[in-house]
Amino acid sequence: MAIGKAERLMNLALCLMNTRRPLSKKELRESIEAYREAWQQGSEDAFNRMFERDKDDLRELGLVIDVDENALDGEIGYLARRDRNRLPEIALDAEEAAALTLAARVWQQAKMSGAASGALQKLRAAGVPFTEEQGHTALEPRIPAREAAFEPLLTAARERRPVTFDYRKAGAATPELRSVEPWALECWRGHWYLAGWDRDRADARVFRLSRITGKVRSRAGTFTGTVPEHVDVRAYVARFAGEGATGTATVRLRRGAAFPLSTRALSSTAVDEQWDELEIPYGNGLGADLAEFGPDVIVIGPDDLRADVIDRLRAVAGVSQGE
Repeated sequence: MAIGKAERLMNLALCLMNTRRPLSKKELRESIEAYREAWQQGSEDAFNRMFERDKDDLRELGLVIDVDENALDGEIGYLARRDRNRLPEIALDAEEAAALTLAARVWQQAKMSGAASGALQKLRAAGVPFTEEQGHTALEPRIPAREAAFEPLLTAARERRPVTFDYRKAGAATPELRSVEPWALECWRGHWYLAGWDRDRADARVFRLSRITGKVRSRAGTFTGTVPEHVDVRAYVARFAGEGATGTATVRLRRGAAFPLSTRALSSTAVDEQWDELEIPYGNGLGADLAEFGPDVIVIGPDDLRADVIDRLRAVAGVSQGE
């Protein structure tokens, strides 16, 4: 959220909560500098659009705004009553406080760690019984988010803003432009995934952030697809990344390589000193996954999977050789 917008939302929330009677849009415009500037430099329509967006954003953040259509001689009035916008007293026991502390330590990147640390400080000030940790445990949870696309996509999903980015599908030699309405992000098996509505394909899709190249660009406008009430990112990954298996495949894997693949094996048999033969679930998208491991994986069967992987490898080799 831009600094200007954050300040504007804060000022609007303060005006609505610190009044005993409903305020009209005209009164709010005169009280908030950003609205006054928008009205003076733009038009009444520009101010109205800004106000309506801000009001919707505050409601999405949880502020209850009452609307009184007969409060001001026919003008609509707005008011955020304190009794309807007061959180109950926070009461956590020691185990719940410890769980929050652990959750706050999960995030490694600077921006998320700062927000988590600030939240814990506020809870401590409210009297929540956090205890200072003595050293670190042998195993400590971490959710890394090294991809440059993580933060802009997280912001776009939170603010419901469409985005575009260049995306290289598994096994593809070159990226292609995708136009997406981002729903949610989730870390699974060491990779971050985005689930959202692909406008060009008019369908739900998942994207692995490590395959996004270049910058994520925000676009104006609202979402055109319907956002599910609950976005199960893993279910979408299963649909498009080979997890929804309908059969099995036999592959040979170079020992010590492609560890994520070996964790999915139903069975494993040593072939020689260098190779193991694995039986793995076979579903949509498995060919793309196998192609990423290059010479460390040999597909034994079925034939259609073997042909798919060979075609993908030839396509990549052809581009790299300038064909």
